[in-house]
Amino acid sequence: MANESYLPGHILSLTAGAADRLLAAGSGDAALLYLYLLKTAGEYQTAQAAKALQWEPGRCDAAAGLLAGLGLAKLPDTPAAPPAQPEPPEYSAEDINKELEDADSPFPALVAEVQRRLGKPLSTTDLKSLYTIYDFSGLPPEVILLVVSWCLEEYQRKYGPGRRPRMPQIQREAMLWKERGVETAEAAEAHLKRLTLLRERSTEILALMDIRDRPAVTREKEFIDGWLNMGFADEVIRLAYEKTVLQTGKRSLPYMNKILLDWHQKGLHTLEAIQASDAKGQRPASRPGAGATAPQPTKGGEADRRARENMERLRAYLKQQKEEGK
Repeated sequence: MANESYLPGHILSLTAGAADRLLAAGSGDAALLYLYLLKTAGEYQTAQAAKALQWEPGRCDAAAGLLAGLGLAKLPDTPAAPPAQPEPPEYSAEDINKELEDADSPFPALVAEVQRRLGKPLSTTDLKSLYTIYDFSGLPPEVILLVVSWCLEEYQRKYGPGRRPRMPQIQREAMLWKERGVETAEAAEAHLKRLTLLRERSTEILALMDIRDRPAVTREKEFIDGWLNMGFADEVIRLAYEKTVLQTGKRSLPYMNKILLDWHQKGLHTLEAIQASDAKGQRPASRPGAGATAPQPTKGGEADRRARENMERLRAYLKQQKEEGK
């Protein structure tokens, strides 16, 4: 994005032309991302934008692609390396015991509730994982318990009743919530609603790609989340899948994503709109030397009328030929 669009301090400059393009695009995500880019005065970077807006990376990339198509943002030529994340400290048993013995600390109650939900006592290694979440991430205990409940539900859904996730898996999920800015009970509840919806829709979208024997993995969910936020109907996602397989000979989500991003940038989100655009772009070649203008696509009723007229002319011609031959 051109730096001259920015003004210093707390004032953001939005030109009338940019506003017109955003209004014509009709995308709330694109408008929000544009405001974020105005505020940060920099080119688009997925990781930073996703964290600031509390979106999935696929959702950010979809909005950025639309802005790029509108000429309102510049996508990086090569993906920028994500900033190095600080490593958690190596907590000792003494650190954990000290926290457990602190009468004013909520950690002992958190340990008891996690043990109750997981149905087992936590080992020393488990306690270190839980304390890393508690101390290093700084997430409130109520958010940590929501993470535990979500991981437990997901694990049993995948592997059957009675199965329990391990604490390192819960720790990874908790850190992911932290990266996405889910740091309050209210934000966690909203995030859970979104995760639940995405889980349900991911199963349906995978079926459109002829995958029915497993749940979506993390990378697939990121793509699917972006497609859903772009507003595509299921039949359009299926069409993009069929085009991908036809053109590449395999299932390729990145290639499929490029097709959908291209349609999104052109404002094509339904089969009817895509078919109309394809028909408009077709230019039937005329016979060499004929010099005739290529016929334009016609509506169904118009095509039927022309077919009847042609048939009537053909019958009249055949009748005339028959009478002349007598």
